[in-house]
Amino acid sequence: MRNINMDVLRGIAVLGLMFMNIYTFAVFEYDYTPSATPPFSDSLIHTINTVFIDGRFRSLFCLLFGASLVIQWQLWQSVEKQHKRLKVLACIGLAHGFLFWAGDILFIYACAGWLTLKFSQQDDEKILRMGMLFLLLGAFISFLLSFIEPEFSPVTRSSESFLMAYDGAYSSYFAGFVSNFLIFIIMLIAVPLTTMWMAAGLMLVGVYLYKQGVFVKGLTHSQLKLITAAAISFTALRLMIEPDQSVFMYAIAEPINWLAALAMAICYCHIIVKIVKNSPSNWLLLQQAGRMSLTLYLLQTVIFILFFKVAYPSAALNFDRIDYWLVIAVVLVFQLFFCKVYSQYFTHGPCELIWRKLSR
Repeated sequence: MRNINMDVLRGIAVLGLMFMNIYTFAVFEYDYTPSATPPFSDSLIHTINTVFIDGRFRSLFCLLFGASLVIQWQLWQSVEKQHKRLKVLACIGLAHGFLFWAGDILFIYACAGWLTLKFSQQDDEKILRMGMLFLLLGAFISFLLSFIEPEFSPVTRSSESFLMAYDGAYSSYFAGFVSNFLIFIIMLIAVPLTTMWMAAGLMLVGVYLYKQGVFVKGLTHSQLKLITAAAISFTALRLMIEPDQSVFMYAIAEPINWLAALAMAICYCHIIVKIVKNSPSNWLLLQQAGRMSLTLYLLQTVIFILFFKVAYPSAALNFDRIDYWLVIAVVLVFQLFFCKVYSQYFTHGPCELIWRKLSR
């Protein structure tokens, strides 16, 4: 029987990724860059991002990906078939990253998925230990790398460095392509250093949660108390950290956020599982979105590239956070409408179907 809870969670995760990713479609190197006099909404949305969004949906996606690897093993009893699926996903990710958007996560997921499979059939406690070990390893390496040329000076949309990056990405379509190509090479270098360990750690935690039945019945009372305390503590600590105050604060901010994101993502799992209760009649649109997550993820890239690079290239120079959120709202509604219409005629999303056929 298909796990409806996981479909809904996957739908929430893929739609939630837009709240993290959209800024990098404007000028990748600087994520969101404020104006010289940012409005109050910038501060408010930044706080909301830090507490509820930043890293949370990426972590949720990793947890679900890890759980899905277990489900596939139970269905096929074949690691070779899983390896082939991951190889195809890696190729899709490389094409996506080099040709369209350097922030691709598919290649990372493929590499981390391969590593996860090495440990997914171990006993539950070892899976959890290895997951936390990988997370801490990624956090430690990230901490060390942050000491290399940390940037403390505030950057605004009128800063020379930002304008140079903007010109490099927008002076021509070819220049934008070259800029994205080079950035993705840097992102690939980071895969064996930090991102693969981080993603694999989260996936192994997802494997553990699945084997504990969390995606079916939620957390136990004692588990919920522990995870809630961790989510509140790490999130509060991250809010207190000012990365531009010192090199140490700059270096520790991201690892702390990773831990906060993991705890919050597990809380999201528990909440949705208790609401949906694995019922096919609940949250149908999000179920459909979850079953087409690869298609929606790649479609987001197409939409945002067309918007920022073609239709409205000056958005990177003018948009405040609230403007980005308005764009997300429109795209979110469009994607849910697309899911509703498409699912009336087809069982699998177009990209999911291609992935499945290439993996045979």
